[in-house]
Amino acid sequence: MIMTARDGDLAIITLDRPDKANALTADMLRDLIVAVRAARSAKAMILTGTGRVFSAGADLADVAELKTSPLWEELSAAIAALPGLTIAALNGTLAGGACGMALACDLRVAAPGAKVFYPVMKLGVLPQPSDPARLIALAGLSRAKLILLAGAKLTAQDALTCGLLDQIADDPVAAATALCGDALAADLTHVSAIKAMLR
Repeated sequence: MIMTARDGDLAIITLDRPDKANALTADMLRDLIVAVRAARSAKAMILTGTGRVFSAGADLADVAELKTSPLWEELSAAIAALPGLTIAALNGTLAGGACGMALACDLRVAAPGAKVFYPVMKLGVLPQPSDPARLIALAGLSRAKLILLAGAKLTAQDALTCGLLDQIADDPVAAATALCGDALAADLTHVSAIKAMLR
């Protein structure tokens, strides 16, 4: 349910469970962590999904285990630690716990019909530990409160306007690949050095 592909120095990791809106199980999170760590030698990594939804978050069958699982934060940390450029190419809606992996990426590109929501208040769970700070850094404190406290669902245009998204594109993977051009032409040490300066 997790596909990996390598095109030279570009790694592409794909959530491939479209019949379940790419809802994440504990096993999928473990596989994602392995796939992300395997991309450490890549100059760029794109994270995307198949179907009309990027990810609906936690699979309801695993929700009891996943509510407090450290796997979410482990995945986000693995993405944030990659030395290369990381881009979430959101083929559709980004929801729930899946928000963490997109927030951990350097950039986010989404399909026009995508929505972003993180219903932790409604579900009675806490967001992943690193997510509020990343959300505030990208979208500001007010939008972070709107999403986490009020449960707002942002359209792609709303998310672009507030800085949560960097681009809207009909083909998010193609747009993300184009954004990787300069990083793919550089040395990985140079990409990593610039990333370190931006932290």
